[in-house]
Amino acid sequence: MSEYRKWHHDNDASKLFDTAPEYVFPVDKAAIQERINNIRPAQYAKTRNFLRGAVTLLSPYISRGVVQLPELKDMILQQYGYRASEKLISELAWREFFQRVWQAKGDAILQDLRNEQSPITTHALPAAIVNANTGISGIDQSIQALYDSGYMHNHARMYTAMLTTNIAQAHWLLPAQWMYYHLLDGDVASNHLSWQWVAGSYSSKKYYANQENINKYTGQTQRHSFLDVDYNEFADMPVPEILRTTSKPTLSTPLPTTVVPTIETDLPTLVYNTYNLDPKWHADKAANRILLLEPDHFAQYPISEKVLNWIITLAYAQVPGIQVFSGNFQDLMALLPEQYPMQQVYYKEHPTTRHYNGVEESRSWMFPQVQGYFNSFFAYWKKCERFLR
Repeated sequence: MSEYRKWHHDNDASKLFDTAPEYVFPVDKAAIQERINNIRPAQYAKTRNFLRGAVTLLSPYISRGVVQLPELKDMILQQYGYRASEKLISELAWREFFQRVWQAKGDAILQDLRNEQSPITTHALPAAIVNANTGISGIDQSIQALYDSGYMHNHARMYTAMLTTNIAQAHWLLPAQWMYYHLLDGDVASNHLSWQWVAGSYSSKKYYANQENINKYTGQTQRHSFLDVDYNEFADMPVPEILRTTSKPTLSTPLPTTVVPTIETDLPTLVYNTYNLDPKWHADKAANRILLLEPDHFAQYPISEKVLNWIITLAYAQVPGIQVFSGNFQDLMALLPEQYPMQQVYYKEHPTTRHYNGVEESRSWMFPQVQGYFNSFFAYWKKCERFLR
């Protein structure tokens, strides 16, 4: 039995911390399929909040479009039924909900969306967060894991955001950009709106976790930290000394130097990007397949070189014949012959592709019938449930 399977077969919370979790994200189809096959919805529902819980570890592949949510949902429901799968399906729906918000609100998600975050003492990052040296061991270890692997458990993301925004009183935007920069599964909507949810700018109240809560879910036994308090003490807590020194890390994406792609003029051109590496997209057609890496996109949404290299490696493994081109969309179009019809250029709808030209095709949605903006996930999920029963 693989290490991955040993991890997921144990749903006894008392045994979830024998060793620290190690996150590895292979790019080959067989390994990804093994993770899909090893999904256990009942174990997920019981243990998902623990750092060693039965999470799927599919988020990088979902974010990049390699694993499509509708197919995943259908497989889970077929194998396990709705009752056993409800929690897992609803958590997957959060990602789709955030995408609908981004689709409706556009760049407005880059600012306080519903409420003004308060109080704010800095628009920088606590240096202790950047250096994984906050003194809260469960959080520090998770930040180091992010640097090492490109992944952070969702509960640890909430802890990190809570410590940064509600304890250190930093505005959420730069910290959210910092986390997105290092995530293999980085998704602007899910990441930024989750930070806003924690900070109270996209929720009715702020999220807090004390040391007891962090110990429970990270497997630590730490005591006497500045978080080792009752919840009613958080509202008046001054910024701890260790979080007062701030940092503004440089976030930039070094794009690879690429050759001019070979364009066969009698074939359609499919434009991929870091959110769309769908291996089944027109897989039955001969086509020019181009992974477009736009400088303008990465100037607004920078990712680390480590993350970019993983995405490129994933693209080569998943999409046969794909070519990588560093340049903006118009630079790519300028390479096409003047007589090349734009009706032969295809791309998928996404907030990051609104400036593309050609034939726009819909993304795959778990709940295509549920469209538009919803004020809360609860309202959105109530609509979705109608199509599950």
